[in-house]
Amino acid sequence: MSLRHAVMAALLEGEASGYDLAKGFDASVANFWMATPQQLYRELERMEAEGLVRAHVVQQERRPNKRLFSLSDAGRRVLREFTATPPRPGAVRDELWVMVQAVDAGDADGVRAAIEERMAWAEAKIARFDRLRARMLDGRTEDEFLAHAERVGPYLTLTRGLSLERENRRWGEWALAVLARRSAATGSK
Repeated sequence: MSLRHAVMAALLEGEASGYDLAKGFDASVANFWMATPQQLYRELERMEAEGLVRAHVVQQERRPNKRLFSLSDAGRRVLREFTATPPRPGAVRDELWVMVQAVDAGDADGVRAAIEERMAWAEAKIARFDRLRARMLDGRTEDEFLAHAERVGPYLTLTRGLSLERENRRWGEWALAVLARRSAATGSK
């Protein structure tokens, strides 16, 4: 998958400026795809040159003019082709996991601190995702939302992100308990 597919998926929500996309990216697809605003702007320029998105300038009086992007028919075709192709298996590259793998030869306090930091990050993401979920549901039950919402993809990816972060928290609690028991048994820190 490339950043362009994630941008096109985000533009399914409607027309957006690069700034709006960067903000929205953090709220909508950050649980499965990270990108800096600079990466988004560069990709939007390339996509516009390739005809995958259209842009028009909105004049603003007290602010700089802004460009609004929308998905073109060609972009929709590319996105449709993308969703029709089986995904490649994902690869996890996580520095924390390397640290945990080496904990027996490394700095156990540093590894514990890294796990605690990851758990705090997971807690913050869970809180943010819970707020987004409540906003999406807007007082409806999940069943009502899924039966009547115009788009369910964002909700499905949000719930996947929630379950991933809840599992990160659960695993962190378990790993810290294991390390604490080993430390107590050996009398080390």
